[in-house]
Amino acid sequence: MKEEIFVYFIGTAGSGKSTLTYNFQQWMNHRGLDAITVNLDPGAENLPYKPDVDIRDWISLKEIMDSYGLGPNGAQIACADMLALNTDDIKKSIASFKTDYILMDTPGQLELFVFREAGKYIIKFLNPERSIIAYILDPALAKTASGFISQLLLSISTNFRLNQSQINILSKADMLSDNELQQVEIWSNDPDKLGNAIINEEASAYREMSEGILRIINEFDIHGKIFPIGNENFQGIEDLYTQIQLQFEGGEDLMSD
Repeated sequence: MKEEIFVYFIGTAGSGKSTLTYNFQQWMNHRGLDAITVNLDPGAENLPYKPDVDIRDWISLKEIMDSYGLGPNGAQIACADMLALNTDDIKKSIASFKTDYILMDTPGQLELFVFREAGKYIIKFLNPERSIIAYILDPALAKTASGFISQLLLSISTNFRLNQSQINILSKADMLSDNELQQVEIWSNDPDKLGNAIINEEASAYREMSEGILRIINEFDIHGKIFPIGNENFQGIEDLYTQIQLQFEGGEDLMSD
């Protein structure tokens, strides 16, 4: 029996984590594969899916605000730190399912999971050897060369902090024009062309900073491929699935069982 795979969807607020969590589960269900969803955001509202395991069963953002007299931001930080206190309950709930994939929908604000210790602790406690980060880049921020660089910097910071295998995803790719999508794909595959695009931007401190960040990325050879995924018709989901299978199963397809 194959051991389950944990996929952590991580990205900035509004990047499409919950939508991709839902779409990936639907894609797998259509192919006779099993995946469960885990919501790790205590403040989540109007999720597009019904979580199989939900942190809100143990932590309530509103209750934390009322109990400690905190505003939304302070309560979110407190809830993020409390995630670690509930990992045993989360693990037991996940273990009650017999499944191939566990799709982990992380808190809306990236920093609450990536830059607090609870995020690293959860991954380590559950199953770090069978975990992968699906880092989601927001297309609205990736349409310019400098914006794309800033997205890469967050992706690299996430990889550095969590120290897990990682796949970079351009979410909501169907919202970009064909030319815009092609440009992002070129930048993701060719650092030199990305560098030229930055140089051609209007001179500013922001441009100089982007040039410096790109030099660091190139120096450490951490410029990775981006996989576009759309919201409609499961665009790109199979590519994501394939990359995860290559990581853990050496390319062996669960659908062949």
